[in-house]
Amino acid sequence: QLQLAESGGGLVQSGGSLRLSCTTSDFPLDELAMGWFRQAPGKEREEVSCISPTGDDANYGDSVKGRFIISRDNVENTVWLQMTSLNVEDTATYYCAPVYSLEPCRAPEFTFWGRGTQVTVFS
Repeated sequence: QLQLAESGGGLVQSGGSLRLSCTTSDFPLDELAMGWFRQAPGKEREEVSCISPTGDDANYGDSVKGRFIISRDNVENTVWLQMTSLNVEDTATYYCAPVYSLEPCRAPEFTFWGRGTQVTVFS
């Protein structure tokens, strides 16, 4: 199974920014649409953003539109999530995964969810 490594999370004040990274050495990502998802304690996992294999198409959840930007570099085999204007509602563990649909952003049910990276926003 494909194992992805998320990083870049941390503790940040409301209004701040973070840049998350997702990469793997197991498999080239250039043929996969990829997505970022998040899960807050006591809540279901929700889609944040997805990007096409070439990076020329992306989709965003309503709660992050205009604040987050997803990008990728297939040479570096990495997908990023640039997060700005963070607020306490963005506090969650963030995960990346291959997706089969950009709109809506959907990961397969059999997705192996890794450890994720924790984002904590304080006011």
